Amino acid sequence: MAVQSGDTIKIHYHGRLTDGTTFDSSAGRSPLEFTVGSGQVIKGFDDGVQGMSVGDKKTIEIPFIHAYGPEDPSMIIEFPLERLPQDLKPEIGMQLNMNNNEGQQFPVVITDITDENIILNANHPLAGKDLIFDLELVEILD
Repeated sequence: MAVQSGDTIKIHYHGRLTDGTTFDSSAGRSPLEFTVGSGQVIKGFDDGVQGMSVGDKKTIEIPFIHAYGPEDPSMIIEFPLERLPQDLKPEIGMQLNMNNNEGQQFPVVITDITDENIILNANHPLAGKDLIFDLELVEILD
């Protein structure tokens, strides 16, 4: 039986960037369970598992456009240093949470610090990156 859209599956995965850096893995954890074609995972992952059978292993390459999309320049934010809490010492690479106009929190990363501002990137950390996944299909659930 091969995976098709609508099937709920369990799969082990190892996700890495094209330079070999691991960004996520199910190693040491339960396999990922999701319904194929439901939008629970990125499109390239959804497409990549289709046709696999239990026990199959394969490697898929997902271009950024089918993963987290391109980096959006409008998601780069300049924020005045004077508006930061007094006890916060900003550092490049530090992750912070901001609130949007509806009060929802979203993560940002400090990418630069000037004399007056910090530069924040609110893009998904994997935006603009091509991804590689090593997959092993564990189960197709009824």
